[in-house]
Amino acid sequence: MKDINTNQLPNKADRHKLFGSVEPGEKTKPTEKEKMPDLQNTKKDFLFDIDHVGIANVKHPVQVESQISSASQTTIGTFEMTSSIKKNHKGTNMSRFTEMIQESSNNSPFPLTISSLKAFTKKMAERLEQDDNQITIHFPWFFERRGPASDMPGMNHAEASIKINFDRHAGYQITVSLEGTVTTLCPCSKEISEYSAHNQRGIVKITAELAGNFDEEVIDWKQALLEAAESNASARVHPVLKRPDEKMVTEQAYENPRFVEDMVRLVAADLYEMPFVNKFTVTCQNEESIHLHDAIASITYDKALDH
Repeated sequence: MKDINTNQLPNKADRHKLFGSVEPGEKTKPTEKEKMPDLQNTKKDFLFDIDHVGIANVKHPVQVESQISSASQTTIGTFEMTSSIKKNHKGTNMSRFTEMIQESSNNSPFPLTISSLKAFTKKMAERLEQDDNQITIHFPWFFERRGPASDMPGMNHAEASIKINFDRHAGYQITVSLEGTVTTLCPCSKEISEYSAHNQRGIVKITAELAGNFDEEVIDWKQALLEAAESNASARVHPVLKRPDEKMVTEQAYENPRFVEDMVRLVAADLYEMPFVNKFTVTCQNEESIHLHDAIASITYDKALDH
């Protein structure tokens, strides 16, 4: 390759012009905010009410508290924030959503507690002059997991989310979710094979609507949902496994075979017994090790139907 003689290069401004840059044109529109037209605030009959309008895929550091190690951690939250608008409003003020994230965190991690999010959604509805507001935050939650024999620690993680719906008349609706990874061993394979049984990695996702009197100071919902998923699996998944650990985990899985149908029913039973859960959906998807397909099952249950 022939070397470039840098002495022959045009200066940076000329290089920009070479690739299409042009001089700024004449500016005729106002630069003061008070003089700028506010199209989103136009009042007319715009045909339909809008259920949800706002912003999504906003990333911001969040502070997560837990009752297990790591008890306090900073992670990344992905925000979605919306409100409804009536048909006589053209649009919403998008910048107010991100302004409030900044105001609430002040260049620090956003405090990710249910109580802080309830206050946030109410304030947001007032700021937007709307009757409702919703916020959903997805985040990876990390927790310590030790080998069952070696006691060697490592960090596992689950995907979690909190959704708060605020309505000026109906109050709050709180929905949380957790997606964790488990091991499941095929009961059919164990039954028909002479020597072994195949297992798979199972993805368990739980979505739960919390009771209005839920107290996050008493119960860590993340830990509760994680335990519901993991304690009903064939075995837990570990970040660090030495040979004695591996022996224990594989033997435990062999002693506790599970179909996806078994998984969702067992997890549902645990959720049914949790007094702070009003309604839930549990899904298990097994990444099969000897089949090309995945296996999947789900249950949705509303305890209000019991009465």
